[in-house]
Amino acid sequence: MPKHYLDITIVREKLSTGEPIFVAHCTKIGIASQGNTIEEAKKNIEEAIALYLEECPEILESLESEEPPTFSFVEV
Repeated sequence: MPKHYLDITIVREKLSTGEPIFVAHCTKIGIASQGNTIEEAKKNIEEAIALYLEECPEILESLESEEPPTFSFVEV
């Protein structure tokens, strides 16, 4: 079975109460989730992606990739 790599972005945001929350985005398939920690946000987005792909398995064909994406950061 081919591997599928999806990039996610996790950003720290604040709730209306001022409490911090970590929001995970997977823009390739348009899914977001959140958690109180980075680890929780990552776990939650992985679960959300798995559930989405169970419902829409045809998406897997467009996601095939032999290597994971490469990321970099810039400071502005």
